[in-house]
Amino acid sequence: MKPCDVNCNCTIFHQDVLTKVQQELHPDQTYEALSSVFKVFADMTRIKILESIKDEALCVCDLAYLLGVSKSAISHQMKLLKSYHLVDSDKKGKMVYYRLADSNVKTIINTSYLFMKGQ
Repeated sequence: MKPCDVNCNCTIFHQDVLTKVQQELHPDQTYEALSSVFKVFADMTRIKILESIKDEALCVCDLAYLLGVSKSAISHQMKLLKSYHLVDSDKKGKMVYYRLADSNVKTIINTSYLFMKGQ
């Protein structure tokens, strides 16, 4: 046992465990980037977009109709989702179809539902 530091009244009991955990921590910029990704998921419209395209590729017009927002709003959100590599797009003629970039995005959404249910 030893004191944490001069400004703290706590005692460190498990220095060996703390040393191991500390070695496994990532650099702060990694956590900042991860935090930014989670902020993308913090918007209801973006979650609805991701949910809508989890099994089917949809165009901006379809998404705008489905979610009840403007095509401009969908396009704005798609630009952000693409910048985080959460969605991919395919252009067919003048139409652009969006789908999830990979199954990990679907897993994040489905796992989040499980947390909400307390499982």
